Amino acid sequence: MATDLLVISAHAADYVWRGGGTIARYVQMGKSVQIIALSYGERGESAELWKSGKTLDEVKAIRRSESQKAADILGAPIRFMDWDDYPLAVDDARLLELVRIIRNARPVAILTHGKHDPFNPDHETTAAKVHQASVLAISHGVLPDIPVAKQVRLFGFEHHQPELSEFHPDIVVDISEAFELKKEAMNCFQAQKHLIEYYTMRAFIRGNHARRISGQGEYRYAEAFMRYYPLVAGELL
Repeated sequence: MATDLLVISAHAADYVWRGGGTIARYVQMGKSVQIIALSYGERGESAELWKSGKTLDEVKAIRRSESQKAADILGAPIRFMDWDDYPLAVDDARLLELVRIIRNARPVAILTHGKHDPFNPDHETTAAKVHQASVLAISHGVLPDIPVAKQVRLFGFEHHQPELSEFHPDIVVDISEAFELKKEAMNCFQAQKHLIEYYTMRAFIRGNHARRISGQGEYRYAEAFMRYYPLVAGELL
């Protein structure tokens, strides 16, 4: 059975900041969602935990616990790869593991990082490797023991500094009915409290864009994403 939405996140919190509302909205609509966290963000995104004197193992345990709680709030299962971060390295073996994940999930859409993030190389690595894996997943000569997947719709998150990340929104998703769940999930990550206010404001701003573009006055909060491929259709939608 195909997964409706596969979310592949470089670190343990990225999927919440950048796509938590969309994940929760999918779940609310009865669609299947899977989350993959490639690392815990233990080195690059846990400064407050290190400042408090935590060890590496303690930081990982805290981040895993926070991320699991957030995923439970959003209503989606999560798998932790523990591939380390800063730098996040995806060699050929790990690339093939991503191919396996995609083929087994058979997603309709993949939500991951946008291609450019000048402030976080792990995000760019994840974007490149997920894109590559999605192409390999439809190639019959790669891992021939696993049935190939179909070409998947691939979307990139809006990064923290969209103006500096070459981010141009191609789709804006209304998350008004799921925003409180996103907010609750964001509050799980105490090492990154500064991002809670930022992504609350960002959802409000994108909600304004959603109202203006669609004419739907009830849209209050939204998330934006950028397509990896053009929309292909039989007519202008």
